[in-house]
Amino acid sequence: MHVPDHFLNDPTSATTAVVSLAAVGYAAYRAREDLTPRRIALTAATTGFVFAVQMLNYPVAAGTSGHLMGGALAAALVGPWLGVLSVTLVLLVQSLVFADGGLTALGTNVLLMAVVGTLVGWAATRGVLRLTRGRGAAGAAGVGALVSVPVSAAVFAGLFAVGGTVPVPVGELVGQMLSVHAVIGLGEALITVGVVGLVLAVAPGAAAVEGVARSAASRAVVPDAAASPGTAISPRPVGSLAAAPAGAVRRAVLALGSGALLAAVVVSSFAAATPDGLEATAASVGFADAARDHAFAGMPLADYGEAGGIFVGVAGLVGVALVVALTAGFLATALRATTRRAATAPAA
Repeated sequence: MHVPDHFLNDPTSATTAVVSLAAVGYAAYRAREDLTPRRIALTAATTGFVFAVQMLNYPVAAGTSGHLMGGALAAALVGPWLGVLSVTLVLLVQSLVFADGGLTALGTNVLLMAVVGTLVGWAATRGVLRLTRGRGAAGAAGVGALVSVPVSAAVFAGLFAVGGTVPVPVGELVGQMLSVHAVIGLGEALITVGVVGLVLAVAPGAAAVEGVARSAASRAVVPDAAASPGTAISPRPVGSLAAAPAGAVRRAVLALGSGALLAAVVVSSFAAATPDGLEATAASVGFADAARDHAFAGMPLADYGEAGGIFVGVAGLVGVALVVALTAGFLATALRATTRRAATAPAA
């Protein structure tokens, strides 16, 4: 769902940029409490994986494809605040290096995929875990992913209804966006369940969603114990995102890193070439011609190497390396700054 330049008018694009900047800034502020070297490594690996799998368009209908947005997946692995930052860095590199998603539409794409996609996915995941008393963490993350895609599509439809550069029937736009992205959401859910389930299996204790599951399970224990006076209450500890076991984090990083390299270097060559859900909707409803060419469309890595005749696997490898390095560098700098502030803060 990468929005190109000029689908939305300048005031709407500027507004989404301001809202996204505020949301990402708040996410960065809240993420400070989760920063440790282990959590930075897991977030960098998650960012590389999301970038790589976003390259893999999968068919969802005749002439239409979809791809992972990744917000619900990132939240399940590293929590909502680091998840917002992770997907934002993916979108930043895609726009500036690979001409994927417009420059003036960067704020819109961050709002739709990094902010709405991640936070809605996380909220739905938490809601399911509360209902199931902490059981089925991978399935709950899948429900979050399933919900996040059509909600993001609905937000785009609302933005276009307010600030689209081409007049279109709003009802038709909403119907097309929701119908095709509901199907795309099924693919998002399957990918999310598979990846989160794998991480839970090979690296128990590393994923953020496990903390929510333990918390939901512990709250469910209290009423049962309260009904029987004298019964000891001993729920499992919730645990901190920052306290993930070192061995589990290493295994999770290895699994995600291996998956990212496989997807970016090998599987990317087999991605569907048909238009994605937004492109197909634009063509069907009648605003596809409103898009402007990306300012960096002539750069060698544009369109994942196609503009420069570079093999897509090489472009994917470069992209994974860039997002991993950018994520690790940004979060390590933030951790150092937080540590310095804590060291120099006057004692209470």
